[in-house]
Amino acid sequence: MKFFIDTANLAQIKEAEDLGILDGVTTNPSLMAKEGITGTDNILKHYVAICNLVSGDVSAEVIATDFEGMVREGEALAELHEQIVVKLPMIKDGIKACKYFSDRGIKTNVTLVFSPGQALLAAKAGATYVSPFIGRLDDISTDGLNLIAEIRHIYDNYAFDTQILAASVRHTMHVIDCAKLGADVMTGPLSSIEGLLKHPLTDIGLAKFLEDYKKGN
Repeated sequence: MKFFIDTANLAQIKEAEDLGILDGVTTNPSLMAKEGITGTDNILKHYVAICNLVSGDVSAEVIATDFEGMVREGEALAELHEQIVVKLPMIKDGIKACKYFSDRGIKTNVTLVFSPGQALLAAKAGATYVSPFIGRLDDISTDGLNLIAEIRHIYDNYAFDTQILAASVRHTMHVIDCAKLGADVMTGPLSSIEGLLKHPLTDIGLAKFLEDYKKGN
């Protein structure tokens, strides 16, 4: 399972990278705004800065909602750095743009996916990644993890190459459950990754080892 961090915060990205387990980064306009990054030039420079911090894929999202605009923005994003993955919304023109980029060897991430049918269309259009938003489904009392299971079943039926990128991951158990279901990638906050480190028996055991060492040294 690949681990992506879902943020535009360079310090958090570096912290995850320093763990040695980071495979990539996902961002979106909301995350950029959260870091106070505004204006096209500043946003593009920030994408490059992220790429320079990590060795894996970095999803950069288009703002346009029409085919021509997505193509124009996506091509500009792809030219920024070889690690850039063009992130496209799950709408009709987004699928058209996905096919356009896929035919040209440009990686894509189809985002805001909330149903198996949407995921099927993204795979048919050649998406590199499809991003089902499990946390947002949970927020409306719908089982987000069931969506991961349904997409996995469909993709396995037809041997699609599209990778299931479990997005809107909110906590550590989301990570574990997505791993059990066979999601190819998870993306979430640093806390959801660092939570995997924690277990009270580890802390108790380490404290005991150190206590015993001090007794004999």
